[in-house]
Amino acid sequence: MAMSGGKDDGEPMMEMNTTPLIDVLLVLLIMFIITIPVQTHAVKIDLPVSDNDPSNPPPIDPVKNRLGITATNEITWNDTAVSLAQVQQFLAQTKSMVPEPELQFQPDPLSAYLTTDRTLAVIKDSGVSKFGFVGNEQYGSFNKAKRPPN
Repeated sequence: MAMSGGKDDGEPMMEMNTTPLIDVLLVLLIMFIITIPVQTHAVKIDLPVSDNDPSNPPPIDPVKNRLGITATNEITWNDTAVSLAQVQQFLAQTKSMVPEPELQFQPDPLSAYLTTDRTLAVIKDSGVSKFGFVGNEQYGSFNKAKRPPN
């Protein structure tokens, strides 16, 4: 008499069996999720195109400019590759600005000494008054990694 109810007295079961109803609802929910179209909302943005034309030099920032040397001995002015002659021109332009922008110099630890030395000579000859080294913390970790064990 387990089919007729939970008791042995033969009374009919008064609660509705909801398991099949829940199963059907879950299947319908999954079907609705699958059939919903994917929302493809896009915003079109026209980004500026990088122009590495030699006749269009990188801009000179009126507050600070970053002069760097990469590990492949490439000289960069505000993250754009330049030559030493161009660096001289940029430094002459910054020297004439009021107030003079700060020049931040950051050579890579793996760059050649000769390239760094020539660049520093150009900076010294330009007469820049606001000059500083940045990224010095990278040299401390570089030296510790290259130091032989005791």
